[in-house]
Amino acid sequence: MIHKTTIDAVFETARLEEVIGDFVQLKKAGSNFKGLSPFSDEKSPSFMVSPVKQIWKDFSSGKGGNVVAFLMEHEHFTYPEAIKYLAKKYNIEVEETEQSDEQKQQSNERESMYLVSEFASTFFQNTLHKTEQGKAIGLTYFKERGFTEETIKKFGLGYSPDVWDAFTSEALKKGYKQSYLEKTGLTIVKEEKQFDRFKGRVMFPIQSMSGRVLGFGGRILTNEKKAAKYLNSPESDIYHKSKVLYGIYHAKQAIAKEDNCFLVEGYTDVIQFNQTGVSNVVSSSGTALTTDQIRLINRLTKNITVLFDGDPAGVRASLRGIDLILEQGMNVKVCSFPEGEDPDSFARQNTLEELTAYLEENAQDFISYKASLLKQDSENDPIKKAELVRDMVVSISKIPDVIKREIYVKECSRIMDVSEDVLFDTLAQLRNVNDKDQRKQQKKEQKSLEVVKTETKKAPKVNRQYILEHNIIKALLLYGDREEEFEDLILKENEEGELILEPEVYTAKVFEKVYLDLQEDEIQFTQESFKGIYAILIEELQQKEDFKVDSFINHIPPEIASEITAILMNDERYELHRWDDMEIHVKQKKDSVSEFVNSIILNLRGFLIDKKIHELLQEVTAQNSEGNMSVLEDIRDYQKLKKLLFRKLNRVM
Repeated sequence: MIHKTTIDAVFETARLEEVIGDFVQLKKAGSNFKGLSPFSDEKSPSFMVSPVKQIWKDFSSGKGGNVVAFLMEHEHFTYPEAIKYLAKKYNIEVEETEQSDEQKQQSNERESMYLVSEFASTFFQNTLHKTEQGKAIGLTYFKERGFTEETIKKFGLGYSPDVWDAFTSEALKKGYKQSYLEKTGLTIVKEEKQFDRFKGRVMFPIQSMSGRVLGFGGRILTNEKKAAKYLNSPESDIYHKSKVLYGIYHAKQAIAKEDNCFLVEGYTDVIQFNQTGVSNVVSSSGTALTTDQIRLINRLTKNITVLFDGDPAGVRASLRGIDLILEQGMNVKVCSFPEGEDPDSFARQNTLEELTAYLEENAQDFISYKASLLKQDSENDPIKKAELVRDMVVSISKIPDVIKREIYVKECSRIMDVSEDVLFDTLAQLRNVNDKDQRKQQKKEQKSLEVVKTETKKAPKVNRQYILEHNIIKALLLYGDREEEFEDLILKENEEGELILEPEVYTAKVFEKVYLDLQEDEIQFTQESFKGIYAILIEELQQKEDFKVDSFINHIPPEIASEITAILMNDERYELHRWDDMEIHVKQKKDSVSEFVNSIILNLRGFLIDKKIHELLQEVTAQNSEGNMSVLEDIRDYQKLKKLLFRKLNRVM
């Protein structure tokens, strides 16, 4: 168990925008920050971060909460793990008590797999640095590649002993279960035998954006023909190679800062670039580039520079990944190294200044690069040239932005000396085919779901009581402890015996006003979630003079915190759409808090009166004529009340 003092220190120190900024590229939006959702695929930002309230809301998925909730959602941390991650980030010492055996058993399967992976990473590093075999074989190899001690430790590089079960035996001895060793792929089990998957290999731990070890890449150092040169961890509950980029943990901040990501092929390319001084670089780890990997980069920047080896055949094969990048609406540049060179060897032989200068001078727009590369094959061959032009237009057709498509068509026309009209016609044909295919697929899916013809659905009715209760909670969260001047119209009887409204001005805290008014009318919340939040809020506001929303959210159950975040951040959606820029000005409630609070309560009263009148009218139709008289009297009284209420709200009935 982590001590409360540590948890409090973490919440006081951690800055939400800094933590989320490690995973998502955030841009200023008024007093808040906005970015692309890290939980869904989207082109327009719907993810909002409030530094003032220290909460976030993802409007595309509905998720939200505080800094710990983000790490639990995004990185699948447990609560203690999220606290420890933040403590490490902000150099806070973690005080905790020893876990009992029962608590250890309660750790879920994924968590056990993470723990096994972390243990393996430490084991491989210790073997590399502290054993004769590790130093003689593994460390020597890394030194020969030009890696410094600092770089080796930064990337957690290690060595798996050339012994059949060295790692497995040690892990079992330390109490790790064989089932988790097998599920992570670190141990291979065949009948009664078990042995290490990465026996005799130098090890590259593959980390998530937050630095958790998900899996490993292992390189063999012998010339065994039957053994693969590189071996990766198999797919597991924690490692999905198509969704992971090697080096993203070390690169994320540099990618966001530089607003560009260099994409390479291998582990050593990433490491060598980092050592030279270029940190905004990641690798697809030898696998074909996937949409999920591109989306991972897209959260941090819109710009990718793909770096190719000097091998022409490899370059042509890799060009296929560019279309995937373009489909995601990203900007692509391409840079290749001289023949016989790759990013690793080139970075090793050049200084930081020379490397950055080369990248700047040789990075080309994908159209120019593709043309220069494939033009050599099509010289003096009209048929090949036509195929090349069509190939380039196919790439352009993948771009979702219509303006970018037009610019690229013009550029292609200039480079290939083909008329723009022809290119635009070809582009239109390609996009029509794509659109038709999509429509066919949509119709097919629709037909397969259409069992019987359904009637046109009416728009769902707005639940007014839900909205009014929602607004009461919002008022308490935003202004509960604020002292305001309220004006109430008090119902009094004049000399003629008529009921009149007289103004009465008094000062009270917002929560007192809400609480007393709801008590007076015996109003109960109908929404279960609001009932719980209301009770906790009123108690908190009564007990604490200095009420702070961020502190309150940090110390309540996550499910209630998520509800509160949704309530608080709903209005922030206006900022996402920049309504002020379109001369649509949204009135801020803080401009007239007392008016806002009064309006909510009176509207709720009015709604409940309407509801009661409706119930009584139904009763009239069901009863006999004798019973109707008393009910009709009640209806008249409620109608009078409603009339007075409308006067309070300055409305015509």
